[in-house]
Amino acid sequence: MYRRVITVAAVVGAAIVAPTGTAEANAVPRAVCGAVGPTQARCFTEYVRAADAPEGWGATDLASAYRLPADAGPGDLVAISIAYDSPDLEADLNTYRTQYGLSPCTSASGCFRKVNQKGDAAPLPVADYGWGLESTLDVSMVSAACPSCRILVVEGNSPSFPDLAATEDAAVRLGAKIVTNSYGGRESGFSLSYAGSYQHPGVTTVVSSGDSGFTAASFPAVLPDAVAVGGTTLAKDTSGRGWAESAWAGAGSGCSAYVEKPLWQKDKSCRNRTVADVSAVAEGLSLYYDGSWGTVDGTSASAPFVAGLIARAGHAGTTSAATVYAGGAHFFDVTSGSNDGATGGAKCSGDYLCVAAAGYDAPTGVGTPDGLAGL
Repeated sequence: MYRRVITVAAVVGAAIVAPTGTAEANAVPRAVCGAVGPTQARCFTEYVRAADAPEGWGATDLASAYRLPADAGPGDLVAISIAYDSPDLEADLNTYRTQYGLSPCTSASGCFRKVNQKGDAAPLPVADYGWGLESTLDVSMVSAACPSCRILVVEGNSPSFPDLAATEDAAVRLGAKIVTNSYGGRESGFSLSYAGSYQHPGVTTVVSSGDSGFTAASFPAVLPDAVAVGGTTLAKDTSGRGWAESAWAGAGSGCSAYVEKPLWQKDKSCRNRTVADVSAVAEGLSLYYDGSWGTVDGTSASAPFVAGLIARAGHAGTTSAATVYAGGAHFFDVTSGSNDGATGGAKCSGDYLCVAAAGYDAPTGVGTPDGLAGL
């Protein structure tokens, strides 16, 4: 069976189209838009277009792999900060939920809500194929982690840092105590000038660590209390858990050039803040989008999944990077795999900054959730 592969890296002003062309032309993952500028963020997703039937890890697999409880949780609100509109988002989400036996989450029931960066129901931003896929992945992963959670999607006019910061502020004004962000850009004085939008008191901010392996640190994942989520590769095995994990080759990790090392972070090779803090599966996730099933890779999957778990635990607004480090005994320690030179970039010469090891390592943080206790 031929598959068409698209790497989604959406930027402001870039035209993004649905996958087209022959199988041969799309055999290798490729970016569908231009380079990201210094005032913009990109979404962290690679998409493999597949057959009409679901493929990859679905919600039931994730519940098994991370030993999630039968109790669906308190039904807290999880907000998603994103760029552009996805017109079929609610319908695609509920196709995913139906496939995996989850109850509907609709605007009519009050479970699902979509607003613009001002917090208003209209007008919504223009639609965009790549960021629409990103939105769909976000709501699907929140649903897999927390079937009872309500979902608020706040859509920015563009992926510029000012517009994305506005979505974050709007989510908090509308009552969200946890906001997940599946995007990032290189940290700089400009991007850090919007740090306040990601540091609201009493709000948990969850951020993808990136999909370029060991490289320059990504904003807003580098912020002190943001829960920066790396990625793993998941596989079934014959262990007592029934699953094995290794560091995903693309999982983002790195050292901040600007943000001081928090007191609770004790690793030695980064003078400043180290990313990531925790991780979850970021490869081979099942997704329904644009009329068919496919699989996706990226920390754009792991971040909203972890955000949903935090909400399911009833800890939205109280969990931070510091509390995650304190819960280390409640995580699966990922001790194999590497993200060194994943995209032909920086090398860390076998250090924990790019190689999974016992205890803390940068690609996978303190590990992956074993139930909800560590969150």
